[in-house]
Amino acid sequence: MSQRLRVRTGTLAICRLAPGAAVPDWAAGPFVSVTRTPGELSVVCDEAGVPDGVRAERGWCALEVEGPLHFSLTGVLAGLAVPLADAGIPVFMLSTFDTDWLLVREPQLADALAVLSRAGHEVQE
Repeated sequence: MSQRLRVRTGTLAICRLAPGAAVPDWAAGPFVSVTRTPGELSVVCDEAGVPDGVRAERGWCALEVEGPLHFSLTGVLAGLAVPLADAGIPVFMLSTFDTDWLLVREPQLADALAVLSRAGHEVQE
């Protein structure tokens, strides 16, 4: 299934905090995702706001799948992840109520966009 994707400006950090940590004040901005599990608190946000010393993977770019996507849809993330995996491009994925987000490292963004275009997806930069 072909998807329409938009590239979000700016770079993100994927941060890991202790499972009982409070959601930090620096987890702010136009793109923030907070997920708590029994083993960790994960925060994805603009990397510029993440303080030094926080365990974080920096330099990620976000691609938004044009939505809203209906909950009955299947294979949306697989259709994006498989071509990138075949090309050796790591991804980090997030889902929201309305859509899915695909994160790739900034140095691999151009390659990821080319791979996704060749796989039949429409990419808007």
